[in-house]
Amino acid sequence: MSNNNTAERSQPGGTSTLAGHRVARIGFGVMQLAEHRPGRPAVTPEAATAMLRAAVDSGINHLDTAEFYGTRDANANDLIRAALHPYPDDLVLATKVGAERDAAGALLPAQRPEQLRAGVEANLARLGVERLAVVNLRRLDAAPGILAEGDQLVDLDSQLAELLALRDAGKIDGIGLSNVSAAQLRHALPAGIACVQNSHSPVDRAGEPVLDLCREHDIAWVPFCPLGSAFPQWPKVADQPAVRTAAAALGVTPVQAGIAWHLAHYANTLLIAGTADPAHLAENIAAGEVRLDAEMLAAIDAIS
Repeated sequence: MSNNNTAERSQPGGTSTLAGHRVARIGFGVMQLAEHRPGRPAVTPEAATAMLRAAVDSGINHLDTAEFYGTRDANANDLIRAALHPYPDDLVLATKVGAERDAAGALLPAQRPEQLRAGVEANLARLGVERLAVVNLRRLDAAPGILAEGDQLVDLDSQLAELLALRDAGKIDGIGLSNVSAAQLRHALPAGIACVQNSHSPVDRAGEPVLDLCREHDIAWVPFCPLGSAFPQWPKVADQPAVRTAAAALGVTPVQAGIAWHLAHYANTLLIAGTADPAHLAENIAAGEVRLDAEMLAAIDAIS
C-alpha cells in the first residue's frame, strides 16, 4: 500500500464513519465511468483515470464500485486499480455483490451464497487487495433493476451467514445492504450492518422508514439516485421549484442545493454521486460547503 493519504486535504462534506473507517461524506460512484448510457460517448480509460485521480486529489476517500459494473473492456474495478493502485492508506473501497455478468455481458441475479462468495473473491482479485472495507448485498426482491426468481430467491439469513463467514475470515470489514425494506434491515441488525444503500431523494421518499431505522442504530445511509433517476419518466430534484428557489437564494446550482439537502437530512448520510464530467465532479464536491437554512429545508422536505 502507498503511504499517500487524502486526510491532509479537506474532505468534501465533512466526515462520517463507514465500517470503522473515517470517510468524506461526499464520495464517488464509479459505475458511470464503466457504463455509458445510449446517446453518450463511452468514457476512455484515460478520462476515467483522470476522473478518479481528480476525485482522490480533491479529498474523496470513499469509492463505490462492483465487479459487475461495466463490461469486459471497461470494468469499474479495473479502472480503479489502473488509476489508483497502490492505493492511499485511507481509501475506502465499497463494493457490491448479488449480480453478475454472463459471457454476453447481460446482467443476471447472483443471490445464492456461493455466488456471493465468488463475487467477493472476484472483487478482491480485480482490485488487487486482500480485504474490502465494505461489501453491500444487493437484494433483488423489488425494482429498480433485475429481479430474482427461481433458485435465485434466497432467504436473507443464508446470505448473511455467508457474508459473516467472509467477515470472520478477514476478507471484508463491514456488511452493507442494498435495496432492502425496513423489515429486512431490522431482521439483519444482529449481523452488524455497516450501511444501507437505497434509492432516496427529495422526490423519492419511500425509503424513509429504512432511513429512520438507520438513524436509530447509527448506520450509514448511502442513497442511490440522490438527485432523481436519469430515466426520462422520473422527476429530477434539480427541477423542483423549492430546490431552485433555495439555489438561487444561495447563489449555487440546483444540483448543489439537492446534495446539501441530503447532507443536512441525516448526519451519517454518505453520497456516492457518479459522473464522467470533470465539471460535474467539481460541482458535487463544492456542494459540501453549501448550507440550507431551516426555511429552505422545510420547503424541500415538503416536496411530495
